[in-house]
Amino acid sequence: MALLGAMILLPWAGQALAAGRVQEYLPKAQPNEFFPGADRFGPPQGDPPLVPAHQGDRLLGYVYLNSDFTGATGYSGKPINLLVGIDPNGVITGIKLVDHKEPIVLIGIPERRIVAAMNTLIGKDMKPVATGAERPPQVDIVSGATVTVLVMGDSVVRSAVRLIRSGRLGAGAAPSAGAAAPAPAAIKTVDLSKSEVRNWQTLLGDGSVRRLSLTVGEVNEVYAKAGNQEAANNAETADPADTFIDLYVAPVSVPTIGRSLLGDAGYDQLKARLKPDQQAIVVAGEGAYSFKGSGYVRGGIFDRIELLQEGQSTRFRDRNHTRLGDLAAAGAPALREIALFVVPEDFKLDLTEPWQLQLLVQRNVGARDKAFLTYNLEYTLPDQYLRIEQPPTPAPTPAPQAQAQNQAGTPAAAAAQQPQGQGPTTAPAPVSPTEPSLNDADALAAGELEDPLWLRIWKTNTVSIGIAAVALLVLTAIFFFQDALVRRPTVYVWVRRAYLTFTLVWLGWYANAQLSVVNVLTFTNSLITGFNWEFFLAAPLIFILWAAVAAGLLFWGRGPFCGWLCPFGALQELTNNIAQWLKVPQITVPWGLHERLWPIKYIIFLGLFGLSLYNVALAEVFAEVEPFKTSIILKFVRDWPFVIYALALLSVGLFIERFFCRYLCPLGAALAIPGRIRMFEWLKRWPECGSPCQRCAKECPVQSIHPEGQINVNECIYCMHCQELYHDDHRCPHMIQVRLKREKREAISSPSMRGIKDGGSGPAKPIITHKGKAVGKPTDTPTTADVPTTSS
Repeated sequence: MALLGAMILLPWAGQALAAGRVQEYLPKAQPNEFFPGADRFGPPQGDPPLVPAHQGDRLLGYVYLNSDFTGATGYSGKPINLLVGIDPNGVITGIKLVDHKEPIVLIGIPERRIVAAMNTLIGKDMKPVATGAERPPQVDIVSGATVTVLVMGDSVVRSAVRLIRSGRLGAGAAPSAGAAAPAPAAIKTVDLSKSEVRNWQTLLGDGSVRRLSLTVGEVNEVYAKAGNQEAANNAETADPADTFIDLYVAPVSVPTIGRSLLGDAGYDQLKARLKPDQQAIVVAGEGAYSFKGSGYVRGGIFDRIELLQEGQSTRFRDRNHTRLGDLAAAGAPALREIALFVVPEDFKLDLTEPWQLQLLVQRNVGARDKAFLTYNLEYTLPDQYLRIEQPPTPAPTPAPQAQAQNQAGTPAAAAAQQPQGQGPTTAPAPVSPTEPSLNDADALAAGELEDPLWLRIWKTNTVSIGIAAVALLVLTAIFFFQDALVRRPTVYVWVRRAYLTFTLVWLGWYANAQLSVVNVLTFTNSLITGFNWEFFLAAPLIFILWAAVAAGLLFWGRGPFCGWLCPFGALQELTNNIAQWLKVPQITVPWGLHERLWPIKYIIFLGLFGLSLYNVALAEVFAEVEPFKTSIILKFVRDWPFVIYALALLSVGLFIERFFCRYLCPLGAALAIPGRIRMFEWLKRWPECGSPCQRCAKECPVQSIHPEGQINVNECIYCMHCQELYHDDHRCPHMIQVRLKREKREAISSPSMRGIKDGGSGPAKPIITHKGKAVGKPTDTPTTADVPTTSS
């Protein structure tokens, strides 16, 4: 019975799963946000579901969830969910962002700017786009969130196009009754039987490879005509005749083109990788402008190129990309960038129809904004690669058969209409299930076609990785030879300041390698949900720094990072040094109050950690208690509340050195907890430290030394100031006593104090003077005149 019940319920469960998620987000919206005057939503219809919007009993249109119809994955790797309103005529009437995990929108760029960019699609008629009569509309670009906005815009356009083509809006025109059906279009398929190797000039000459060539001057002129003279003046090179980009594109899933450009081995690997009906293209470029950009390194999306066909579009992700060193065709030029892209499975590229590769050109305008242009590289596969079949023209059919007649343009329908026993002589052969290019086992046997993304990122950042490695080696040398360094206080102070300047300027502001408590929360969450090394290896400098911090915890605790490798910590200390040089009064927090403020940062960390177990995205929002993103990553170019908060912490730090590090930093708290397992004690102390001497405790920049003399390693930033005092025989009372004893001993044992028997001349003899003139000479034995008497 249980099995029977499960079998009965299974179809209903499948329908529930297929129903989409629009009802989950519908309570976040009101009908009048999509259609003026609408007062209620109706029950969802169809699969994926459409929610009708009514004004009374009058249907105004439909609302749907974009992710029910098409993918919309942004930088976060999670869907961006939007509710979209569309009327029965295919016009977009409203868009509402209901859920996303995009970090740059959560804690960076205001959401209202993203919404304003998306609202440019409202009022767009999508029927011409669905029929291929018009190109897909583009949303306004938001600088700093280019990929996020483009992904959102693409998902709205693609979902609307799919909805219109499905005929579910009721806007499509059906053929009238008794009308003669139009002649079916010729059936075109790629002829996979044709395979040969051709040279570069032949491929370029017959249109197998298409080219887009632009000079810097031509791009400048377009910007100027668009009214953006500032962008026109901000050219990539000074010479207008320089090549802006020489862009080439070709579909390498076509056998002749693929063998010619990839070589036989490369083409065989590609065939083993492609799934049925999946295509691949090669994009290559040379010039001052890169078609790859750097967005794919940060977020995995190539935001500068887009594939377009009949109102549909897609962008490539890092998993679709393979970097090629050169092209195999004889005579092919050496190009700076060559990329192989496998078209995503959810985008059906029909090589028998025209398609376009759209290039997004961007230039900086001012400190924050960018100006954008688009260029289209049109591609139509030459007829020599096609197999073209003209099916017979069907007779007029009555209206009830119109829909079946319209389906005669497909290969399957054309074959079905052939007289029995007369198959089409030129119909494409079915793909054999044993063909080695389409099954997973052979794809595995063919081996990896590309390096993992993280490895490619490391290869492109070798200089930065080398600089970071050298900096860590220098810091290790400073720690291992600290005694020799701190004995020279002046040298030590300037070495420390120079290293902190490097940490702030290069590591922080240039390389953006600021560690954060968000890294800790993400790591712990990945241990629970599924750990993947590649996710953490995708940021080389962050990974290297965390590896160094982990090793440092075993030797020195949290000090190496907090005191030397944290860019915001360096900013606090350097600004406080300037304040002290300007005679800004310094505030010493009373020990009792200071000791009670310590736990605040631990409470903040534990709160964030507990929140991350519930919702990582929400924890990331509250992690803005760290001003790192504002002051280091975004360099204070951010909304004013974040800037004021960061400047307020730095201002307090002018009077209380490293105020944030002492009392508020959750990352410092996170590192202090495992830091207690350190295996070595490197900081030296004298028995007099703390009782009676309090000099180190009073001069510690972060007050990490107890009045009793012991150092609290949980709070120590390893600035080594106490070690500088430890060896200073003019400031440390213990060392002062050692120095005085040494000087006394040296004075007693000096040659001038030794007797003649020791090879010295003995103590100096007195000389008696009168009115500045000597009246006697020193002798080895005193005379009677030298002996004082009571009578004289």
